[in-house]
Parts: sequence; structure tokens; C-alpha cells
Amino acid sequence: MFAPRVPARCRLEANRTLGFRRRGGDVARCPPLWERTDPRSPYQAPRSSATAPHSAQRRHLAPAGIAHPHRTPPTYQPTGTGRDSRSQPGGGRRLGPSAGTPLGSRRRGRGLCERQLCSPPAMDGDRVEVDGGIMEGGGQILRVSTALSCLLGLPLRVRRIRAGRSQPGLRPQHLSGLEIIRDLCEGKLEGGEIGSTEITFTPGKIKGGTHIADTKTAGSVCLLMQVAMPCVLFGASPSELHLKGGTNAEMAPQIDYTVMVFKPIVEKFNFTFNCNIKKRGYYPQGGGEVVIHISPVKELSPINLTERGIVTKIYGRAFVAGALPIKLAKEMSAAAVRCIRKEIRDLYINIQPVREPDDQAFGTGSGIIVVAETSTGSLLAGSSLGKRGKNSDKVGIEAAEMLLRNLKHGGTVDDSLQDQLIIFMALAKGVSRVKSGPITLHTQTAIHFAEQLTKAKFTVTKSEEDDPNQDTYIIECQGMGMINPNL
Repeated sequence: MFAPRVPARCRLEANRTLGFRRRGGDVARCPPLWERTDPRSPYQAPRSSATAPHSAQRRHLAPAGIAHPHRTPPTYQPTGTGRDSRSQPGGGRRLGPSAGTPLGSRRRGRGLCERQLCSPPAMDGDRVEVDGGIMEGGGQILRVSTALSCLLGLPLRVRRIRAGRSQPGLRPQHLSGLEIIRDLCEGKLEGGEIGSTEITFTPGKIKGGTHIADTKTAGSVCLLMQVAMPCVLFGASPSELHLKGGTNAEMAPQIDYTVMVFKPIVEKFNFTFNCNIKKRGYYPQGGGEVVIHISPVKELSPINLTERGIVTKIYGRAFVAGALPIKLAKEMSAAAVRCIRKEIRDLYINIQPVREPDDQAFGTGSGIIVVAETSTGSLLAGSSLGKRGKNSDKVGIEAAEMLLRNLKHGGTVDDSLQDQLIIFMALAKGVSRVKSGPITLHTQTAIHFAEQLTKAKFTVTKSEEDDPNQDTYIIECQGMGMINPNL
């Protein structure tokens, strides 16, 4: 059963609209009309069973933003009507105010076929191509795709790197991340230079040992850890990662968040790691260093984080370093407590003001993190950084308001943790379920590329168990069950 052929002009228009290109005379991906409810989005709107292709056919469609040379371009299908077209004209349903991409009330993923995943590293003709300018359009696409390329042995080309940013191309922290992945697996990297908008990466075998990544700027060490950690978990021996740069940087998780929130939650996938903060580094110089010790595992276990429980503790730390007085830390702490007290009156709030020792910090910086712990072990946080001309009370209030927003939606993870869990859910063996607030664009991007480069299948559903006024969702993933061949 085949759909009628669409004129070449329409196919060319679709390719231009959705950012795909021709390879060897064929279109890398021609999306069916029923997928095109919003030309800005690579996600597909929900469709009726009458108009969607059979699942066996869908499995081989080349994904948005990724071109694979073995894929046959699909023909167009007749237009259908979405199952839930009430929310917006396109028939898709927007997941939260910050999502930025329409997504159906239920979405199933499509991964690469088993033959492609299980084959050894392919030759140049089999290189997977990723468009780094779609969706989030930043460094996350690079981190997720290169980590999975390393893990799965898939030669990779990423083009239009960070096309969605004011300064497209590789920045020092992105280049450092690529270099540590290259060194971890003795791979080959081409195009690895500051400002480059296209790289090719050919992975080798993941090994353990000591590896160093130095941004030589205030680039986030936590983002370096994000790209390297999934890889070393499937290495041949224990790893020691020396990550140098900014420990408390804008537009990235603070190292305090990594230690206080990310670490205890991600270890539920059945692995542990040690994070030793040798020295803190701040904008603009960086100069911080974190040492990660981690041992490989045979496989990752799935997680189930769907029970929120009640908040039992609220704690945190407000810090200053360098030339700043401890008074500012006390002001940040007091402002955060006052803000939280307006909503939560019956809990003791313990936010410690701290001045970092001079021998354990490089440069001058300040900030605060506030964590709420629940009866089921959920951890949600809010954080903020100080900067020149910014009132210390405002810093504390920003962190408190972020925490309260994360508590209000009823999820078990906060907005910052959502996307960081996706790659581990995709690699785990079994079904993982996480309850969250509105799905962020970073999370949608991570899901999209994790699905397309692995056999993992994700679904996102609106939680029906909670207060209808709460914007709560269940992210479910049937993991690919990655097995460490070295153990």
C-alpha cells in the first residue's frame, strides 16, 4: 500500500523547511504530511491509526536531524487528523510553557535497527549525520550524539554546530568535551577547533585510565562530566577524570547541584562515582578542578521516580569566594529563607552561609543552592549566581523562586535534572519512569537524539493521577539494554 508521489517542488520545500538535505541524489528524509503540523519542530504531532504508517514501516524512517545512508526516503502519506487537536491549531499539544515544541499526549520513538547498532564501527560511507541546529540548537546535541557515537561505535558527522546560538560553532568547553571523548576511546576527530561548525568523529574502543579535559576558560566542568560519564561507565577499567574550568558557571549546573542532587539520583541506575572538588573556579577566569573516580558496570538498571511524597527537609549553601565578604552569603541565605517562608511555613530551613577557603577557590564568585528533599527521596533544587551589580538579596530570591516553581508542578525531578537523566534511561536495561513538570526543550532534544541513535523507545504522557491544575508528565523509556562488552 503506497501513497501517491508528491511533486519534487513540494519535497524540496519540505526539506528546506525542516532542515534536511540531499545526500547522493536522494533526500535524507521526506517527512509525511501527517508529521508536518509545525514546520519548526522535528517532533511529530499525534495522528490517528488510519493515517499513520504501519509500525514496521515507521521503524525505518530516517529521524529528524539525523541522516543515515542506509535509509530509504519514505513516500508521503495522506494527511490525517490528530487525536488531540484542541490545544493548538496544528493538532499537537504543547508540553509546558517553556517546551517550545509541540508534542502529542503520547509519543513513541524510533531507533536505529538492530543490524546497525550491533555491527562494528562502520566505514566512511556509513557515517551518521546529525544536524546540530535543530530544536535546542546548542551544545547538548553535540554532547548526546558524540557520547552515543562513542558508546555504540557509530561514526558521526555533526554539522551546523550550535547554529541556534549567538556565537555558533565550537567554544572551548565543547572542544574539550570532544577531545576527552576522543581520548577515552582512542578515536579520530576532525574539525576540532574553536569556531568550527562541523566535525567528524570515528570512535574506537572505550578504555579506562586517567584523562584530563581543560577548557582553559570558565567553561563548565559539569558539562564536561555530562558527556564523559556515560562513556566511562562502559569502559574496560576504572577511570579518573580531571575536569578543569568553571565549577559554578552560568547556563550550566553548578558543581554543588551535581553533588547534592544529580549524584544521589543518577546513582539509582546502579552505579556510583566519587566527585572530589579540588578547587572552585568562577567566571571569567575559571581555574577550577574536579576529579571524578568511576568504575565501569556491566549494565544500567532502570529507575522508577514517580512517587513525589511530601517535603521533609529544605537545606542548602550560600557561598562567597575571593574578595567578597561573608556578609553577602548571609544576605543571600536570609533572602531565600524569607521567600520560601511565604509558601512553606512548617519546615526548618537550613541554608548555610559559607566563605570558600582561599586555597580551594580561584578568583571571585558567589552563589546559592537550595534543595528540597521529600519523604520518598526525591531531590529538587533552585540555584542562582551572583555577579557584579546584582543585589545579594535578589540572588537568594531567584534561587528560592526556582525551587518553589519546581515544587509546584508535582514532579519528582526538577527542570535541571530532567534532561540529564535521558541518556541513562536510554542505555538502561528495562523500563524507566520519571514524573516531571513541563517538558523542557533541552529534555525534548535529549529524547529526540537518544531515540534516534539507540533502540530506546520513549513516551511522554500527561499524568492523570495528580491535581488537574498541576502540569505534570510521565517520561517513560524502554531502554536499549546496553551491555559492557569488556566485563
